[in-house]
Amino acid sequence: MASTPTSSLFSIPINPNHVLKPKRFIFQPNLPFFKSLKPKLPLSCSAVAFPGTAELVVPSKLRNLEEEFRSLQEPVDRVKRLLHYAGLTPSMDESVRVDKNRVMGCTARVWVEVKIDGEGKVRLTADSDSEITKGFCSCLVWVLDGSEPEEVLKVRTDDLVGLNVGLPGTGRSRVNTWHNVLVTMQKKTKQLVAEREGKVLFEPFPSLIVTADGLVPKGSYAEAQATYLFPNESKVNELVNVLKEKKIGVVAHFYMDPEVQGVLTTAQKQWPHIHISDSLVMADSAVKMAKAGCKFITVLGVDFMSENVRAILDQAGFNEVGVYRMSDERIGCSLADAAATSTYMEYLEPASRSTSLHVIYINTKLETKAYAHELVPTITCTSSNVIQTILQAFAQVPDLTLWYGPDSYMGANIVELFQQMTVMTDEEVSAIHPEHNVDSIKKLLPRLYYYQDGTCIVHHLFGHEVVEKIKEMYCDAFLTAHLEVPGEMFSLAMEAKRRSMGVVGSTQNILDFIKDRVKESLDRNIDDHLQFVLGTESGMVTAIVAAVRSLLEPAKSSSQGANVTVEIVFPVSSESISTPSLNSVEVGDIILPVVPGVASGEGCSIHGGCASCPYMKMNSLSSLLTISRHLPDEENTLSAYKAERFKLQTPNGQSVADVGCEPILHMRNFQATKKLPDKLVDQILHTKDKGVSV
Repeated sequence: MASTPTSSLFSIPINPNHVLKPKRFIFQPNLPFFKSLKPKLPLSCSAVAFPGTAELVVPSKLRNLEEEFRSLQEPVDRVKRLLHYAGLTPSMDESVRVDKNRVMGCTARVWVEVKIDGEGKVRLTADSDSEITKGFCSCLVWVLDGSEPEEVLKVRTDDLVGLNVGLPGTGRSRVNTWHNVLVTMQKKTKQLVAEREGKVLFEPFPSLIVTADGLVPKGSYAEAQATYLFPNESKVNELVNVLKEKKIGVVAHFYMDPEVQGVLTTAQKQWPHIHISDSLVMADSAVKMAKAGCKFITVLGVDFMSENVRAILDQAGFNEVGVYRMSDERIGCSLADAAATSTYMEYLEPASRSTSLHVIYINTKLETKAYAHELVPTITCTSSNVIQTILQAFAQVPDLTLWYGPDSYMGANIVELFQQMTVMTDEEVSAIHPEHNVDSIKKLLPRLYYYQDGTCIVHHLFGHEVVEKIKEMYCDAFLTAHLEVPGEMFSLAMEAKRRSMGVVGSTQNILDFIKDRVKESLDRNIDDHLQFVLGTESGMVTAIVAAVRSLLEPAKSSSQGANVTVEIVFPVSSESISTPSLNSVEVGDIILPVVPGVASGEGCSIHGGCASCPYMKMNSLSSLLTISRHLPDEENTLSAYKAERFKLQTPNGQSVADVGCEPILHMRNFQATKKLPDKLVDQILHTKDKGVSV
């Protein structure tokens, strides 16, 4: 299966798949499933009349198969048995070994064909260019072929865990083979049943197919996205000229409007001080730009991002570098706003009376970080480091109580992750964090709290309807999900992750996952089509397309290179486009042809709208150009756009800027050393002595 198998929920690498050359196998007539076979008969498993087959149902077949392989003590014997079963299965006809029958996510090529016969039974055939994988397929075909569709669909991937017959050290990766082939068989069965019953299948989500030669949009929403990925050259040159002349750096979030990102991505080739990333790296990039001589930093994001950039520049000693936002109006964030309330401080108040640590999501206001840190010791986190931050805190501070906020979905998902860890082995838990085992995870769970009234309006709407459609049509695709999505989407992505078919994490984690899968496909040098469901804000597509094309285009120059295509699926309605003259939405100085939500609301659903943040879309290309042209702002016409250093004070009379930066610096220290800094530990141990009130 995938060449980077995992030993846990968190992408801990284990030994890669071994390559085993098939050896000649001597037929043994006492094999349980093949007693009645004569070795010269070229029959597939699906055609074999096994003893007692008529009485066997799928669960008992699975048990018998599991018992058979378990009875073979040596791994090499189990592999030999797989090779034997592979040898009894004829190869598929070349007309069936086509892309539409391919199983995604496999290192080896695997094909599955599903039919329903005149009696309504499921008929299965499968093949692979790997003999071991073909052996897996033969066993699954024997278990499921000739069953009722309902029986096929009832089998869970968890039911196959006992069929771990791979080589030593590759257990989870071998289980993935069973899982992914089963998921493909079930998807095809569902589709055939729906067709027989005359049911209307879901319309596919819009998608964008990326090739070495260009883009192929499918659906009106994808067409709108694709339009901006190849921007007008004059717009790019106009922006580059003013940025160079005024020595202006640009930091932008992944969720920018595609038109803005398209221009910025192209402009990067001429002006290196443009960076598109997640919120944490934006401030780091701004410091690098200041060190390189940039006199101004323009921030394309929501307000807490420009606040963070301003504060981090000040901490780095670049007070003279101006920081500018893209609107003279407030650019809000539903998640940051949820924490900027008295309710959030009331949630933290009990923490001030115990040995506690507050882990706050980086996507919050500087004021919130400052007020919280003065109440209870606080460290910021990102969606990519939150798990390790929490585990390290519990390992480092005895009897700690931990309070996470403000993202409620992320908090619930973190708790679910730890609950799943309680059913792992100690070795698997230790691979995630060396100072933990199953008992320690069980002990920390009652001392972990999360805020229950904070959500991101975009990720909130990756709910039931979207999840049901993904289950129906994209269960065999690679599934990506931000850690902020609701629990149902999170669980679906985690199931895919366990099969090495998904990722749950930050925007950067999602981008890295897609790049890694594309690299693996190119390394195999076989024609391939990779399909990814994008479980986060649709603005990510610009960075994804740029990264994928940078991998595909060099491969195209090789005469021996394989044809690899990458499809990015948007979990949105293809009817999310409306004409500007009729139902356009005005956000700041932008006329949006894309309706950001049902009935011009916010977020995403399958009935209309896109997974698009309306606040992020307040950052327009025209605003960037206008502000850049007015710099330096000698007449103070840009005062409403300038991100000023916080002059406010905390309840204890300290500077909001100074206190608010400390949780960020604690995180920087943790990232560098993998331990909570001594200063923070001391603050935790003396929380009860502070006597601070809300």
